[in-house]
Amino acid sequence: MAMTRKTITIPNAMEDWIKTQVSSGRYCNDSEYLRDLIRKDQDKNLAKEQLLSLLDEGLKSGVSKNNIPDIMKNVESRLQKNGKIPAH
Repeated sequence: MAMTRKTITIPNAMEDWIKTQVSSGRYCNDSEYLRDLIRKDQDKNLAKEQLLSLLDEGLKSGVSKNNIPDIMKNVESRLQKNGKIPAH
């Protein structure tokens, strides 16, 4: 994987935080910690985009003609088929 070297300026409090994370043993160095933060941010943004897409899809689908008990029965049935909840 190609790498690019970056130089950043951060406040002393952030530097102390990074050093604490590295000294905890979870990360080998500052770069590893910062890459992990970026990956987590990327994952968070992807999840947000997926949620917004699903919300948009739901809004475009219109209002359901089913009542709440029917909706709950459908959900329960799907969960049982997927093995997520036991059959009654």
